[in-house]
Amino acid sequence: MTLPPKSDKKQIKKIYAVGSGKGGVGKSSVTSLLAVSAARMGKKVGILDADITGPSIPTFFGLSTFPFGNAEGIEPPKTSLGIKVISMNLLLDDPAKPVVWRGPLLGNAVTQFFTDVQWNDLDVLFIDLPPGTADAVLTVMQTIPLDGFLLVTSPQEIASLVVRKAAKMAEMLSVPLVGVVENMSAFVCPDCGKRVELFGKSHSPALMDDLGASFWGSLPLDPSLAEMADGGKIEAYENKEVFDILAQGLQGRI
Repeated sequence: MTLPPKSDKKQIKKIYAVGSGKGGVGKSSVTSLLAVSAARMGKKVGILDADITGPSIPTFFGLSTFPFGNAEGIEPPKTSLGIKVISMNLLLDDPAKPVVWRGPLLGNAVTQFFTDVQWNDLDVLFIDLPPGTADAVLTVMQTIPLDGFLLVTSPQEIASLVVRKAAKMAEMLSVPLVGVVENMSAFVCPDCGKRVELFGKSHSPALMDDLGASFWGSLPLDPSLAEMADGGKIEAYENKEVFDILAQGLQGRI
C-alpha cells in the first residue's frame, strides 16, 4: 500500500493515537487520564480531540474557552495542569449543536487541528480517535506522524472483536501498536470491597494472544470518575491503581 506523505512532526517529541474501533469503551476518559498522568510526571502535554462529531474532552476538563487565533496559528486553551486542548466543541457557540458533515470535511478538520494549532514543544500529544475505522481515523493514521497506537477495550467479547479491526487497520498503515488497556474491567464495592465483573469474564487475554501486544492493565469501573468527568474535574481524580497502570505504560515512551 502506497501511503501519502505525513505532516511534519513540528516540535512534538511523541504522538500517540488512542482508539478502539468501538464506541462506549471509554477511550476519551482513558485519553484524558493518560494526559493527566503525563502532566503529573512533569511533561508538556496536549490532547487533539479527533472525534469531531462527538467530542467530550472539553467537558471532562471543564474547558469552554474559544481558541485564540493569529497569524501564527491557533493557540489552544490550557487546563489547570497546563494540558493544551483542541476540540470541535471549543469552536461552537453552542456545544449541544450537532456537527453534520460528510467524510472529507471531517478529515480536513482533523488535519487542521494538527497543522494549524500552536502545539509548540510538547513532550507528548495524545489524539482521541472516534469509533470506527474510517474518515477521521484514517486521516490521523495516514497523515499524522504517529509514534504509536494505544488500543482501549472492555471485557466483552464483542469489544475484543471490533478492537481487532482497529489493530489490523493500524498494522495496514504501518502504525506501531504500543499496547492495550482494558477499561471498565470490574466494579469494586465501596462498602465491602468485593470486586464484581459487571461485564463478565474478560476476553482480553485471548486478544493479547492474537495481537501479540503489550497489555498495560485493567482499569476499574469507577462511578466517581464519571462524576468528576461530568463535572469538568477529571484532573482532580485520584485512584492509585489507575495512575500506576498508566504511568507504568507510559514509562520510557514519553
